[in-house]
Amino acid sequence: MFDAEVSAVIQALDTGFPPIEEMTGAQARAAIAARRQPVRNLDDVARTEDRVLAGPGGDLPVRVYFPHRAGDEPRPVVVFCHGGGFVFCDIESHDGFCREMSAGTGAVVVSVDYRLAPEHKAPAAADDAYAALRWAAAHAAELGGDPARVFVAGDSAGGNLAAVACLTARDEGGPAVAGQVLIYPVLDPSCDTESYHRYATGFGNTKAHMEWYWRQYLPGDGIPEPRHRIVPSAADTLRGLPPAIVVTAGLDPLASEGRAYADALARDGVPVTHRHYPGLFHGFLTIATLQAARSARALLWHDLRDRMHAPTAQGEAS
Repeated sequence: MFDAEVSAVIQALDTGFPPIEEMTGAQARAAIAARRQPVRNLDDVARTEDRVLAGPGGDLPVRVYFPHRAGDEPRPVVVFCHGGGFVFCDIESHDGFCREMSAGTGAVVVSVDYRLAPEHKAPAAADDAYAALRWAAAHAAELGGDPARVFVAGDSAGGNLAAVACLTARDEGGPAVAGQVLIYPVLDPSCDTESYHRYATGFGNTKAHMEWYWRQYLPGDGIPEPRHRIVPSAADTLRGLPPAIVVTAGLDPLASEGRAYADALARDGVPVTHRHYPGLFHGFLTIATLQAARSARALLWHDLRDRMHAPTAQGEAS
């Protein structure tokens, strides 16, 4: 049914992933960090800078990736929010991915080390993502970037934060966002869609994992208002949001909610490029050595470059 390499990775994920739903946040972080592989593409970028911003909850670390330059034209800027169920992962876990994104798109990438749950409940992470977006837009020129081409991206829980940052920017009058990249985003705390029922177990990410992530992130008294700052699909309208690239994986409990959000964006007039990978699983895109992931990343960089060089922020949905 599946490519042999993909099948081997799924089996390794399904049998070897820590039982995080039985852990505390700190234990889960330690277990996931122990699985981290060394970064092997350090030379993809010219240099990096670690900075500390004044965030809404105190110090907010970011890492800025500067691409190798060919000329002095201002570069696009991508604010990136890592995945990890709102609980684990960090700048280091996604360092190689951000390096490749910078190299593949020619963009300055700003990776955000937002506050993690359960110590910091919603909307702390979303507030940090928006603060980093505002900072990147205000300092784009200083970073060698183009203030008119600021994007926001994220995978998994980071896809949620990227979507929320775009909604917040729209509602709060800025900054202007040229595009959003939502990679198998976490969007629906009900955990009760068709793909949740079909792929609840057996493909790495499970329904039990997702329910645990949401329990860590959400306050005990429920979803704070406004709900769409936590659940993007709860927004009354998605009109006025920036063009979107949405990536979904067919063997992922999150597939249905990602597809539904892409469809809702398109219905509300937002240009959407939706890339669906039927035979792949949650988290595949950041597995550096997986051949299917290499191909998908190359297509994502192509899609993002197209959006970065589009003459306007608006266009036809696809």
